[in-house]
Amino acid sequence: MAVRAAEAVWEGSLLHGKGTMRFKGFSGDFSAGSRFEEAPGTNPEELLGAAHAGCFSMELAGILDKSGYTAERIDTVGRVHIDKVDKEYRITRIELSTQVRAGGILRDEFMDMARRAKENCPVSQALKGVEISLSAQLLQ
Repeated sequence: MAVRAAEAVWEGSLLHGKGTMRFKGFSGDFSAGSRFEEAPGTNPEELLGAAHAGCFSMELAGILDKSGYTAERIDTVGRVHIDKVDKEYRITRIELSTQVRAGGILRDEFMDMARRAKENCPVSQALKGVEISLSAQLLQ
């Protein structure tokens, strides 16, 4: 199977340092300000949210395909919560929110497919220690 790689370089102290994350097709600056405040740049949690949203969307597309449906569009947002727990920062939960345009599916069938996608996408599997919620809307 494929092995995917990304790189992060950090220079300086936690509060005053800066870093860059890179992977194929993306490079983003990050800092304590972009991670814990609203300073410009990205952060590991945003990238994790994007990875989870992308993984879920692809898993759902595959489930739809196997069930004889085709998604016109799957629009998913991953909101990653980082909170201080016992004086340490922890990712405490991830909220997946998706809107799907695909015709001919009954709502209950769609909700079952969305639930299975959330449970079975590889990123969800890797994050089993984190609460993952799902809000799914079928647009017709």
